Amino acid sequence: MLLWSAPDPAPNPRRVRLFLAAKGLTIPERMVSLMAREHKSDEVLALNPRGQVPFLELDDGRVLAETISICRYLDELHPEPPLLGSTAFERAETDMWIRRVETALGTPVSLFWQHGHPYTARIVNQIPAMGDAAKPQALAMMGWFDTQLADRPWLVGDRFTLADITLLTLVDFAGWIGLAMPDEAASLRDWHQRCTARLGA
Repeated sequence: MLLWSAPDPAPNPRRVRLFLAAKGLTIPERMVSLMAREHKSDEVLALNPRGQVPFLELDDGRVLAETISICRYLDELHPEPPLLGSTAFERAETDMWIRRVETALGTPVSLFWQHGHPYTARIVNQIPAMGDAAKPQALAMMGWFDTQLADRPWLVGDRFTLADITLLTLVDFAGWIGLAMPDEAASLRDWHQRCTARLGA
């Protein structure tokens, strides 16, 4: 196997790396430079037509793209520790929280990155009003996750899962682009400290 990836702080490649670390797995990586737009090269597009990383190139030449799909595949091959769940309900519950993180927080963070950050102004036809609107939405959703973590150690109660890894990579990327965790989000900050320590991230 070969994992096509990109350096931190890109959140999706980092999510797979942290998933692998939590599983105790090592897969060779081939890094591409997002800054140099190498993910849009002919070589990458021939393997992943969406021109995104990460994607997993299997030994037989087949390719799996999309972060969750890669993690699901690896979890099937290496079910311990169970980062997606061990029962039908646990897997569905983990999916629910991953979906909440990706849609509720990931969407406004992505919109702010695309339409409100000076770097992306070089490659995206920005609509500044979208970036302006996304910032308070992202901060509000961090506040919502703070309330959800007030009475539990992890998003899915006592189980550390891929949902926590997903939230960590998004919160860290948000901070990198100028959307820091609200000062009053004490539970989110405590969770962030626990999660970072657990993953050595």
